[in-house]
Amino acid sequence: MFRLFKHYVPHAVLLLGFFDLALLGLAAEIGWVWRAHEIDMEIEPLAQRPMPIITFALLVHMAMIAVGVYGPDALQSLRFAAARLLVAISLGVIFLSVTYFILPGTTLWRSNSLYAMGLSIVFLIGNRVFLGGLLGTTAFKRRLMVLGAGKRAQRVQVLSERPDAGFVLVGFVAMNDGALVVEEAINRDAIKNLAKHVENLNVTEVVLALEERRNALPVNDLLRIKTTGVHVNDLSTFLERETGRVDLDTVNPSWLIFSDGFSAGRRISTIAKRLFDLVVSSVLLAFTAPIILIFALLVKLDSKGPAFFKQERVGLYGQPFEIVKLRSMRIDAEVDGAQWAQKNDPRVTRLGRFIRKVRIDELPQAWSVLKGDMSFVGPRPERPEFVASLETQMRYYNERHMVKPGITGWAQINYPYGASVEDSRHKLEYDLYYAKNYTPFLDLLIILQTLRVVLWPDGAR
Repeated sequence: MFRLFKHYVPHAVLLLGFFDLALLGLAAEIGWVWRAHEIDMEIEPLAQRPMPIITFALLVHMAMIAVGVYGPDALQSLRFAAARLLVAISLGVIFLSVTYFILPGTTLWRSNSLYAMGLSIVFLIGNRVFLGGLLGTTAFKRRLMVLGAGKRAQRVQVLSERPDAGFVLVGFVAMNDGALVVEEAINRDAIKNLAKHVENLNVTEVVLALEERRNALPVNDLLRIKTTGVHVNDLSTFLERETGRVDLDTVNPSWLIFSDGFSAGRRISTIAKRLFDLVVSSVLLAFTAPIILIFALLVKLDSKGPAFFKQERVGLYGQPFEIVKLRSMRIDAEVDGAQWAQKNDPRVTRLGRFIRKVRIDELPQAWSVLKGDMSFVGPRPERPEFVASLETQMRYYNERHMVKPGITGWAQINYPYGASVEDSRHKLEYDLYYAKNYTPFLDLLIILQTLRVVLWPDGAR
């Protein structure tokens, strides 16, 4: 994995993305020259017109990220990748059109873009045919050895079975620290020199997954392995990197305290985030006001009750605030008290089911962003009734309130709608990852991928 602005990106994805970006630039250049020849226009040197080429490549690449072209499914299936690429190209046309309208001359004109788009589809699919197969081989995967053979070590074994796993397991070493769960593990006593054993197997990373670390930490072994150039990780760090979440089953307070994260030097990022929220929420409210008003009228016509509803939520540092949403449930939905939303919830109105699917009910929350109660990106704000209960059932639940809640977030794009205590636990793991590794880059990635969730709303309820 490559760590880009504190966020882990698989080497294969990074390499594929780099080639895609280069091919998009090439498609833009060929498309421009092709069209210029057709209309007998003089071709300027490339050095005099780099901006349209760069803008085309960046905007289409952003569209590819937004629709999930680099997701696990698209990386494993050429058919799935082709379908997502076609959607990305269509979205890219919209991005380019808006950019050309706002900033004329900064990207290709319409006829050039059509030629470039056609070439892009051919180039990008070809890239997946030739490079995609190579990236799936073990040549681009880390060779991993696990020290431990208990339930914690078994977690790594389960991860290795995923099609998109970025590593290959070469063995387990039982360190006599608990019950043996991974039966194929070699006992440490059977290995004379562990560092030499690691070297002989061409291991590139060792993961420490002991059941009991007190008085059992193999310091000498780890030191010798480390000095040979092999990367050594503890299980919590490994799982965070591979899954994009903080694993509550393995993490401990000392890991959170001493690990890289929760940086105090983010004051500039926080100011930039607030400025972004102010600008975008103002623009969003201005442009979506007609949509909000139309659907507010439809909500009134569809069922009895107000078009909007207010609800108390828990915000930054645990402070309560009120959110405003378009009503999607009957007015008697919680006559018996607060309840989790369920799949095919009978309390949801006919229109409410639609506006939840396409997230139109969330649009009025831009007002909460404008006021400063929320941000565009952050953990979803929960209701006080649920928070009071969840705080007693889950460690570190309060830590999710150390960042401002958001309309969308890392948990929202990685996990379906939370409708139970277990769902809240999984979402907390993603929220902690966001709070720990926050950067503007991660915010941008979340905003882009939110479009994927809107287009394919599998987790909406």
